[in-house]
Amino acid sequence: MVDDMIELLTRMPLVLRVLVMGLIPASLTTLGTAPILIGVKLGRHSLNIGMGFAAGVMLVASFTSLLIPAIERSNVVTATLGFIIGVVIIKALDLLIPHEHAVVESKKDETVISIKKAQLMALAMVVHNIPEGMAVGAATMYSIADGLAMALAIGLQDIPEGLAVAIPILMVTGKASISFIMGALSGLAEAFAAILPALMVTYAQVTLPLVLALASGAMIYVVIHEIIPEIYSREHNELVTLGFFIGFLTMLILDSIMS
Repeated sequence: MVDDMIELLTRMPLVLRVLVMGLIPASLTTLGTAPILIGVKLGRHSLNIGMGFAAGVMLVASFTSLLIPAIERSNVVTATLGFIIGVVIIKALDLLIPHEHAVVESKKDETVISIKKAQLMALAMVVHNIPEGMAVGAATMYSIADGLAMALAIGLQDIPEGLAVAIPILMVTGKASISFIMGALSGLAEAFAAILPALMVTYAQVTLPLVLALASGAMIYVVIHEIIPEIYSREHNELVTLGFFIGFLTMLILDSIMS
């Protein structure tokens, strides 16, 4: 079945191929958001494990599917340059787009969040999803099997993230439908970001190794600057660590199976 899917993707035009791959994590983000429609809430334990899982997946994927292939297809200098450019781009987005990382909690252990904070948290997830989408697109251009493995692994960690985006918006608006739409839109940003590497190589004449390293730098910046400080600022660090190792091994196994 996997071989048939890879063969089908191979016959598609490049931009369509990476868009299809990008729609995999986008769809799973929407799936994760869907429980908000029936009143399901995400406990802090689940969120801790889910974000730790995300960090593990992204860290392995940054090396095995992006940075190492970039070095193999070019040289260390090109890979280093691309990596630095990726970090600078996401750092610029981090500075230019106002967003909120932390959820403020009251003494009664109830989440208290303003409309502005809910909007900023949604924007934070969009910023977070851009390098993920670029990574899926870049990996797909290098190898459809690698791209599929990355799309599936990132998609799995996007399930709890989708719900994490929807919940604070629901608390502010009181409308599950609006919360669902906002969560789904954060996933769509990931799908469109997957197209960026293809456009960069096709129209801007950027080399694939540079794009691979760029996506790697962007992902690692998000892991180090946003995810790890956020999840280790909470309690239950052992659950975060457990989630990290599960994500780490999941991406490693998927990458080995698909290669």
